[in-house]
Formats: sequence, structure tokens, C-alpha cells
Amino acid sequence: MPPTLFARRTCVLLLLPAALFAQSPAPADRPDPAEIPLPPIVTPMGRLPGVNELPVRAALPDVLTMNDGTRVTTVAQWRQRREEMKRTLEYYATGQMPPAPGNVTGTEVRAETVAGGKVKYRLVHLTFGPDGKLGLDIGIFTPAEGGPFPAIISQAGTPPGATERLRLPPGPNQGKGQDVLLVVGPGNAPAAGPAPSGPPGGRGPATAAALAERHAEIFHRGYALVIFNPNDCAEDTTLRELDGSWSFRQTRFFPAYPGYDWGILAGWAWGASRVADYLETDAAIDHTKLMVITGASRNGKSALIAAAFDERLLGAPVVTGGGGVGAYRLAGPRRSETLDVMQKKYPNWFSPHLHEFWGQREKLPFDQHWFLALCAPRPFIALEGDTDVISLPAAVRASFLAAEPAYALLGAPGRLGVHYSRHGHAFTAEDWTALMNFTDRHLRGRRDFTFDWFPTDAELDAAAKQSN
Repeated sequence: MPPTLFARRTCVLLLLPAALFAQSPAPADRPDPAEIPLPPIVTPMGRLPGVNELPVRAALPDVLTMNDGTRVTTVAQWRQRREEMKRTLEYYATGQMPPAPGNVTGTEVRAETVAGGKVKYRLVHLTFGPDGKLGLDIGIFTPAEGGPFPAIISQAGTPPGATERLRLPPGPNQGKGQDVLLVVGPGNAPAAGPAPSGPPGGRGPATAAALAERHAEIFHRGYALVIFNPNDCAEDTTLRELDGSWSFRQTRFFPAYPGYDWGILAGWAWGASRVADYLETDAAIDHTKLMVITGASRNGKSALIAAAFDERLLGAPVVTGGGGVGAYRLAGPRRSETLDVMQKKYPNWFSPHLHEFWGQREKLPFDQHWFLALCAPRPFIALEGDTDVISLPAAVRASFLAAEPAYALLGAPGRLGVHYSRHGHAFTAEDWTALMNFTDRHLRGRRDFTFDWFPTDAELDAAAKQSN
């Protein structure tokens, strides 16, 4: 990759006193006592109980039991319970997000026809937020004829023709399996150039023609594909300021909303909802159909959040791992990602309050099945890989079983689906096909596909052996 494409910054680490390093190491199931804490952010939500005030809950917290112990048996009660659950998840899991700005507008920047005249591509610049000062570029692909079309929103990188934005560099120990809260450094030095945000290898954003060819099946099926770069919403970096705060909070959407403690995943999910705001006004999009939100790995986690909090969306996250579809309480076996792993490497993705549950996941007042339950009665599909070790099938299955009562209450059994493709931690053509089969089933009434198979340990071992 050409070095001129990287954002450069000299990172000066705040050295910890030698006495701290001389301490006995923290137990493996607790944070290191030498961690440099994050400055607290006071939000409109106020304070909820901390980990030391919460009881041990060995079982997954019930989605149909109100905070006061009342059993949910009616749709009206479910609406109340849903608000309770959203409040709990924002406080402990995602961080509190700002309300919808209500002023999203779009300006078409360019348009072209590709794929031999079969696909139309438009680059649209969105503006929104306080005084309309926030912006986001989205790319909209539609079949050239017919319409309107149901939309699939994909967190797929910078849209063709859009200007790549300058990016903060990674944190000094980001991606190294280390506790990222052990160091801080300045995050305000000017960047020398744009960091890569397109396909791997520094090739920059793919062309509209290349993307149309890659996703030909989407348009053949009669769907629109809308892409945006989530890093244009929140920068994926563990870089920290000298006061210990996250550097990402000084860029993108965050300075406009200083009184909210939302993490990076919530920033991406909130951005997806702004895309949905615009698509509701676009004549090429079928507003009578749910919009699909998808993405892989960390983008899958944010797709899960977006679907849970935005009732216009049908969630289709891919290989999410820890902090995704699978229940935290069951993660760990077979090298799967746990809450502790996530809070060691990527606490910036989540609410700052989630960190205190490192080593105490049994005290969580929620678990990941709550996100699935919040999607009820809308269809939701988890797209998994049979050799993806970071996502534990047993944990995914537990989330499904624990979320199903909400679907049953709302008269929507069978709308939770899962598909295991033959791959590891990836987003492949097989996943795209499964996604469209699922949406065809639930948005268009096709019944020739089922989505209810979970692999056994023996099947997983056989798949792993075959992949090697």
C-alpha cells in the first residue's frame, strides 16, 4: 500500500509510573489495575446500578419479565418492556445515542449507468444534525428499470466517486491483543493524508461498475443496494487523548453531541438510521418494505444494534463474534470471543459502563438475545460461518431460544433465522444468497427456504478438518 495513503501521527505515550508496572498482574478474569480510566460522560439518562449493585444472574435475563417482576402477557406491556430493554442496553451495552435529528436531506452528486445499462448508480451526499453540519456520502445502486425496490443497506466502505476522508491512525496497541486502556496519547496532531477505507491492498474505493458486477444477483433479484463507510460516522480507533478520553469522540458525528456516551458501534448504527431516513424519501426505494441492514464482524455488530433500535430495519448481521448475536454468558468454548476479550481489545466499541463487567458477565442485567427480541416481530437472520471460531454456535442458539418468546407474544413465530455458510470469518457470496433468500421469504412470500439449522460440535469439527 503506498505510504502516502496513511494518516500519519507521532504518538507520544503517557508512560505509567514504574510502581504500577511493579504490581502483581491482575487476575486473568479482571481488568489490569494499571488501566488509565476514561473520563466519565454525564448523559441525559443519568445513572443506573453498577456491577457491585447487581445480582448474579446465571440464566439469560428474561425478555418478558419487567424490571419490577411483572410478567409481560400483552402487546401493550411489551411496548413498555421494549423501552425498558432499550434503556438498559443503551446504558450498559451501546452507550446512549442522540435522538434522530429529523433534518436529513440528500443531494445527488453524480449518477451513471453501469452493467451494460442494467444498473443505475447514484452518489448522494446527506446532511443532518445540529445546523445541518453533519454529512455522510452514500452510494445507491438500483436496477435501471422498474421499481421502486426494497433496499439492502451495507456498511461496505467509501461509495464510488466519494472523497475518502482523513482518518485517525490506530491506537498504539490496537489490534495486538493487548489491553488498550493501558496507554494514552495525543490525538489532535494533523493527519498527512487519507487513510485507506476501500478494499484491502490500498486500491481505494471500488468503481460503480465493479460493485455492480460483484453484486449482480442483488439487482437480478430486484433489490437496491445502498453502501456507506461506517468510519465516516465514527472512526474505528483506540487512540486516546492525554486526559484518557477516546480520540474518536473529537471527530465525525461525536462533537455535535457531547452529552452522549455512545460507542463506535452505536455511532455506526445511528449512521445507518440516517441512511434509512433519506431512503424513506427516495422515489426509487420501496417504502412499504423493511430495509435490510447488514455487515460483517464489527459491522455485523453495529447492524445488530441498528436493527434492534430502528423498527424500519431487518437485521442481517454476518459472523459477529463477541458482542454480536451469541450470548455473552455462553461464549468462551472452542476459542470463541468473550466479553472479556472484547473489553480488553475494543472497549471503545461499546458503552463505557460495559467495561466493569469484565470477569463478571453473570451480573449483566441483559444479554445479547435482548437485541434479537427488540427486533420482534420483524424478521431477523444471523449469517454465520461453520469454521468461524470466534462465534460459538451454542451461544447463538441460546440467544435465539431466549428471544423467541417475544416473537411468539407478537404472533410472529418463525421470523428468527440463521444460516451457516461454509467459511470462516468472512462475508461471502453464499451469505449474500442466504440473505436474499431470507428476505424473499419474508418480504415477498417465498417459502422454499428454511433457516433453522445449527451445527453440532461434530459437524463443526468435520468442517474445520475439511477447511484445513
